[in-house]
Amino acid sequence: MSQASTQGRRETDRAITAVWRVEQARVIAGLTRMVRDISLAEELAQEALMAALRSWPESGVPRNPGAWLMQAGKRKAIDYFRHRKMAAGKLETLGRDMENDVPDVEAAIHEHLDDDVGDDLLRLIFTSCHPVLPPESRVALTLRLIGGLTTEEIARAFLANDTTIGQRIVRAKRTIAEAGVPFEVPRGAERVERVASVLGVLYLIFNEGYSATAGEDWMRPQLCEEAMRMGRILAALIPEEPEVHGLLALMELQHSRTKARTNAKGEPVLLPDQNRALWDQLMIRRGLEGLVRAQQMGGIAGPYTLQAAIAACHARARKAEQTDWAQIAALYGLLNQVTPSPVIELNRAVAVSMAEGPAAALALVDALKDAPALANYHLLYGVRGDLLRKLGRHTEANLEFRRAAELTRNAREKAFLEGRAGEVA
Repeated sequence: MSQASTQGRRETDRAITAVWRVEQARVIAGLTRMVRDISLAEELAQEALMAALRSWPESGVPRNPGAWLMQAGKRKAIDYFRHRKMAAGKLETLGRDMENDVPDVEAAIHEHLDDDVGDDLLRLIFTSCHPVLPPESRVALTLRLIGGLTTEEIARAFLANDTTIGQRIVRAKRTIAEAGVPFEVPRGAERVERVASVLGVLYLIFNEGYSATAGEDWMRPQLCEEAMRMGRILAALIPEEPEVHGLLALMELQHSRTKARTNAKGEPVLLPDQNRALWDQLMIRRGLEGLVRAQQMGGIAGPYTLQAAIAACHARARKAEQTDWAQIAALYGLLNQVTPSPVIELNRAVAVSMAEGPAAALALVDALKDAPALANYHLLYGVRGDLLRKLGRHTEANLEFRRAAELTRNAREKAFLEGRAGEVA
């Protein structure tokens, strides 16, 4: 194979990887609607990906790669049932139903369908959040299916180990299949009961996009955009729920900073150092309006609305030194009362350091050192290193930054933390 051919194959492989990251969840969701089996849909989607890996290097990446993958998955589904020697009538019915169900593959992927949500991804989220599953399994399964996250990434988000999360996902899919959970968005009281789980899923998907747990990139913006897209659908579906608007406001306010969060080399830029002229003012305005809507509806003490209020404090500050850190620390204190968490307390310590000084914050951080959930949480050591640096305790700060660098799995973050360690060495 010539050098040019090899280079062309590599470029195609990279294009397929990029397409798969974006389209994977849509393809799995569309196939689940057809075959009513999540595990089977995942297998069929993988087979469609393998078909792309065989075909696209020769034919080129198609104009609409998502539609191509969906069509390939549908053909694999028909082959699957045919090869298992289903009754001729059943096969004929299945094929006719699938053709009727997807008259235009591209439209089926990207357009709303036949109910008040009309979105396969949202159907899949509600299915994954069925009460037959324990809460932690609902979130883990949906992150796997919708966010396309690896078991390792989900484990990182949960501060859990990979084996536990992997077993949780396998059991969840088996339970859904055995219980015959319908692939639909529930209505009435049942839908209301599942909203909290759905919001938790969107929140974790957004967070993974906002600060990627692993890989070469600091952010995965497509995950943030996907979470916001589904959040807007959910806000239209359940407009009377304040926390839906609170979460959407939070995501928009956070995502407004995207262009300022990295420099030209893709390296992280911390909040105080960001060029706020790069912040998306339209998204900030929408986020602030959503926050007001949530607060007016009585959601002022909801966890997502409280976090949106914290993000709003940053958004309203034209300059970093104008940030109301005392208000942010107070909001984190209230948030920790609503949903107690050592991570929230760590964030409060950062706000306290800005409002009252590093010594006051270091006492709060030291009180968290023995928290089991933070034993391998790199940000605990990163925050402590920064506080020690500000106090002039450089040798200790160096050790903390190096410990944080060892624990993170994100290449950009690792380089950043190693750089901080070098600065105080």
